[in-house]
Amino acid sequence: MMDVLYFAWVRERIGLPRERIETSATTVAELVAELRDREPRYEAAFSDLSALRVAVDQELSDFDAPLDGVREVAFFPPMTGG
Repeated sequence: MMDVLYFAWVRERIGLPRERIETSATTVAELVAELRDREPRYEAAFSDLSALRVAVDQELSDFDAPLDGVREVAFFPPMTGG
């Protein structure tokens, strides 16, 4: 089991701040593919990966990052300076 967290407009599109999921995905990209296949709201949230960032166990990561042993994956838009 792993926690998947959604922030900002990703959370708004999916309608959840977080969920616990069981996955057979071995990379973040595979996890995204699984999520997109669930329902249209996930497809909408993950339709443009260039507009998303991902953190694996609270470390900024890439979509090809392995998920072996990972407890948490978070998706969020790029941070803007301020």
